[in-house]
Amino acid sequence: MSSTDRIFLRGLSVECIIGFIEWERRIKQTVVIDIEMPVDCRNAARTDEVADTLDYKKVSKRIIAFVENSKFKLVETLAHRMAMLILEEFRVEWVRLSVNKPGAIRGSRDVGISLERKREDYEAEAASGDITVDFAPGSVTPG
Repeated sequence: MSSTDRIFLRGLSVECIIGFIEWERRIKQTVVIDIEMPVDCRNAARTDEVADTLDYKKVSKRIIAFVENSKFKLVETLAHRMAMLILEEFRVEWVRLSVNKPGAIRGSRDVGISLERKREDYEAEAASGDITVDFAPGSVTPG
């Protein structure tokens, strides 16, 4: 894909179990997610049809379902698994995402991670058998 077009979702707030401290394993906390993905918008601009672009509503609904059902200890794991899911299910060439955990550190607005994964990262993990998440909603298992 030679286009420099991007679709993004910013500030997607989702409640989930996240953290390694004992109380964090019992109480849902808010994570805030930003996602950026490449898309060639030229055909969609010409046809004015959502079928000709990456449907960001489908992406957001899928990420919400995945995160709400997750129980990871680390935001790093959550971010990586979300990236793998997006690469697999939405067939984009790469994804950039950030996961923020507001209020996790006293005196800090938020903490989190930003990462980028490429299609070849997903393919390498899939080939090696390192992907340990069943991406179906409700069937997330920490690896």
